[in-house]
Amino acid sequence: MGEKIWLSSPHMSGSEQKFIKQAFDTNWVAPLGPNVNEFENSLQEYLGKDKYVAALSSGTAAIHLGLILLDIKPGDEVICQSKTFSASANPIVYLGATPIFVDSERDTWNLDPEQLEIAIKDRISKGQKPKAIIAVHLYGMPYKVQEINKIADYYEIPILEDSAEALGSSYHGKKCGSFGDISILSFNGNKIITTSGGGALIANSKEIKDKAVYLSTQARGKAVEYHHTEIGYNYRMSNIVAGIGRGQMTVLDDHVKARRNNHQFYRKELEGFTSIEFLDEDQGCYSNRWLTTILTESFEEREALRSAMEKENIESRPLWKPMHMQPIFKSYPKYLNGISEDLFHRGLCLPSGSNLTESDLSRVSSTIINCLVNV
Repeated sequence: MGEKIWLSSPHMSGSEQKFIKQAFDTNWVAPLGPNVNEFENSLQEYLGKDKYVAALSSGTAAIHLGLILLDIKPGDEVICQSKTFSASANPIVYLGATPIFVDSERDTWNLDPEQLEIAIKDRISKGQKPKAIIAVHLYGMPYKVQEINKIADYYEIPILEDSAEALGSSYHGKKCGSFGDISILSFNGNKIITTSGGGALIANSKEIKDKAVYLSTQARGKAVEYHHTEIGYNYRMSNIVAGIGRGQMTVLDDHVKARRNNHQFYRKELEGFTSIEFLDEDQGCYSNRWLTTILTESFEEREALRSAMEKENIESRPLWKPMHMQPIFKSYPKYLNGISEDLFHRGLCLPSGSNLTESDLSRVSSTIINCLVNV
């Protein structure tokens, strides 16, 4: 058995230590400082100069603050893509609001425009118009931005764009993380770039960014003493962590290229197996291929592949279990077409890190091929 091949492990550039050292040398070890400012600036330049970035402690914190900034209150309803990680939905419940789960479409595996409009109309008919929509770029694949935004605009419902998995992806040439009324990023250890932990909120105005920073630093008012008129949170990114982010930004494009190359490698190696299906890029979509995913013919085949890789010390993982299937969320309203459940039962995430070697990739593909030949 060879060394462990991880699904998506951190990949350092080598320049992170320089920025971390600067933080220590200047004693900037607080949740403010030059690294925080420069990390935010580099993200703003990457996403578009009309964007304003607040660096935070996690992507989940960014969603939580985003919902607060969209004025979500107890009793409100928030539509959330069901096919996602629980961090997309948990902050809705933090605020005492109700998540309304909506299923996926086949082209991108993201929020289905048809089911979205059905859900909005039905909630309005029941006397409660949803206050926000959380749309996710799953595995780095952009959702149907034009269709979703058109519906959101028609019904005047703001979009919180969950781009946690999609930094480096784009839709018709525009970067993911720039489509929402508020957008978020994640820099968790498994993401396209990492700060070990961390996230960001992207706003369309400096006013909203400043409000996010204010709330993320305990909502301390402008007074000599500690003065508070609102509930605040300890959500600001530290200067040390932001130093890691500055180093990671220097290799973001390289990491995207490496992950896309991983995807092409798997496609080429497995193209002869008709039981394996890859997710194609929809029209106008450019995916960072954060994770390469496959669909198998059945749950049994998926489990056979996963078990075969596990025996070879290779990490793989089923596609996200939909939120409407999670025990904690089972009682909430849902609008389904069966697609997300099918994807969960047949789908598998393959090792996709930007630091994988050709030997690693060959070991993964050989294990898959050997299993398929012998199934």
